[in-house]
Amino acid sequence: MEKAKISANQLFILMVLFELGSAMLVPLAMRAKQDAWLAILLGMIGSLVLLSVYHKLYWYYPDLLPTEYMQKILGKVMGTLLAFVYILYFMYDASRILRDFGEMLLTFAYPDTPLFIANALLMLVIIYTIRKGIEVIARSGELLFIFMYILAVAGFILIVCSGLINFTNLQPVLEEGLIPTLKITLSETLYFPFTEVIVFTMILPYLNNPKKAKVTMLCATGLSGINLVITMLINISVLGVDLTARSQFPLLSTVQTIQVANFLERLDVFFMLAMVIGIFFKINVLFYAVVIGAANLFKIKSPSRLSYPLGIVILFLSITIASNFQEHLYEGLKVAPFIHIPLFVIIPPFLLLVVVLKNNKRQG
Repeated sequence: MEKAKISANQLFILMVLFELGSAMLVPLAMRAKQDAWLAILLGMIGSLVLLSVYHKLYWYYPDLLPTEYMQKILGKVMGTLLAFVYILYFMYDASRILRDFGEMLLTFAYPDTPLFIANALLMLVIIYTIRKGIEVIARSGELLFIFMYILAVAGFILIVCSGLINFTNLQPVLEEGLIPTLKITLSETLYFPFTEVIVFTMILPYLNNPKKAKVTMLCATGLSGINLVITMLINISVLGVDLTARSQFPLLSTVQTIQVANFLERLDVFFMLAMVIGIFFKINVLFYAVVIGAANLFKIKSPSRLSYPLGIVILFLSITIASNFQEHLYEGLKVAPFIHIPLFVIIPPFLLLVVVLKNNKRQG
């Protein structure tokens, strides 16, 4: 681990930026139709339970990275293997988010630019940031968080002033009952983006006040969840269910409809800025976890050395992960839950159970 410390405020900001990251970009939970906002809300509430599990593991091992305490809990061989699986997952997740970024940039502004070039440019900036360490990432987050929120509030006011919101698009609520919405919560919104914050277990040991960790994690997830619920309510109110579901980037479509007094329009460039900020920090956090975890696991003294080779792997993975954007989204919806359920829902509570049993045995 590098000798660095971040404050609870910085952790809070990084978590909010991480969770909003690419989740505001894609049509999240649209299989729930007009109840998508409810699926997001339920996903956020469910994730708070799992966050408490992740925090409890950190509470038992406040000075160790998960790659270290997994070996203490499960033994050298099993612990190393499991830690390696998590590092591979963080790499895979970072490459998926990078693909989202590239596709958004090509769709919106640079249709003739190769995907590789768009992704490579962002990856170069991220590698540079990673080499500077977690404190620099956290400080950058503090600056850009304010800018992102100013854009979000301004956008919300302009949408309201445009008179675009039609609340009848949100009716009927729970048309087919609660069960279909719960199914979508359990297969989609519980994991993306909320329990993806398991990656922050790699950053918690850097916190300068460990007592604030739990409250900070829960509050950040709560704020992110409310923001995503509001975003989805606006998307459906403005575009309607069909258009929101068909749109590759619903929020972009919503922002493009803003027209105030025949003067303020074509404000999608501000949307792009906000999305680039969110995606930049999401990939940064995932990539930092990969670099610091791999360095810890393979006993590499200087973690920053790994940033270039691992960055190139993530870059090439983002290109080869799917042949087109539709396939990429399909993989996220159908394949990802089979990875998420064991890594987010089954393994952490199992690790906690083993720790509790071991402690009880020692005390007994």
